Amino acid sequence: MTTLLTALLLAAGVAVAQTAPSVTVAATRDPVDKSYRKMLAGMDIFERQHALAPQATLRFQLLPRLPSTQLDGITLRVAGDSVSLPVPVAADHTFTLERNAQAVNEDAALIASRKTSTLTWRAQVRSPNVPDGMRRLGDLRLECLVGVEAGLLSNNAQIFAWLGEMFTSPERVCNTAQGNYLFFAERPVFAVTLRDGGRSAVLPFRALYAGGTQTRSTLPYCDCQVLLDRSYYAPVWDRTWSDDTLLSFEDMDSPAGPDDSAVAADHNTTALMRARLGPAQVVSFDSGYQAWRYSYPPARNDGEPSEFMVLFGPDGVARKARLRESL
Repeated sequence: MTTLLTALLLAAGVAVAQTAPSVTVAATRDPVDKSYRKMLAGMDIFERQHALAPQATLRFQLLPRLPSTQLDGITLRVAGDSVSLPVPVAADHTFTLERNAQAVNEDAALIASRKTSTLTWRAQVRSPNVPDGMRRLGDLRLECLVGVEAGLLSNNAQIFAWLGEMFTSPERVCNTAQGNYLFFAERPVFAVTLRDGGRSAVLPFRALYAGGTQTRSTLPYCDCQVLLDRSYYAPVWDRTWSDDTLLSFEDMDSPAGPDDSAVAADHNTTALMRARLGPAQVVSFDSGYQAWRYSYPPARNDGEPSEFMVLFGPDGVARKARLRESL
């Protein structure tokens, strides 16, 4: 194993000392407990980048990662070699951290009463006066920066998680189109629409459901494991959308809206749809719902494909559909 990791580092251009320094880890800490120092660094970046959301407040949020995860009654504490500080957790499973010099000096960890590998962690940045059911893009930009700096992501296989951290930064993840910071809606989502003044756009299918590419074998390595139907990528990197852009969400369970398409009777089941239109890109959810995507050539060479997305219920009957025209 040492030889393999050394080879990986050398291939990445990282200098490796011949004699690795010894590391002592307290036996009571889970290998993926959150670093108190890193979480304070996330709080620092919130202050430095507060202009993205000048009126917003910062909290941290706990979310389930496994079907068996129970968040009610969970407790947190900051634990170092000699320091132990309780961290109050609100009823909505959010919390804040106090600064403590002794905990910093002892390189303390934030320890949960549940195994940390059963939890998903996120920053929560909320500005006042944002309408219910909507999110503000500047808030999401700041959430991404804080979350990456605080080391909250856990999308890699655990054995290589520390290696991934060496090559990630808030700037790489949050300020480029290749970044992959997942956000989670309050409910299972069918469509996400951005509105900025008179401009609006519906997020493409690739921005939903962790890109729509997760498989049974890869899902355990995504912290969207039981939140797949709530996950989405926001264009936090795209500065053509202002910080005041609002994202609105159409839930899977809500009635079809005015922007949705009617599904003809001869297409309204999975079997009929497949017979009429052929195989689709399909994402299946634990709830029994399925999201199907069909794509069509773009109107111009540099445009995106048009997309026809259909949501089927657990009974295989179409609930609603939406056509997203190429730009």
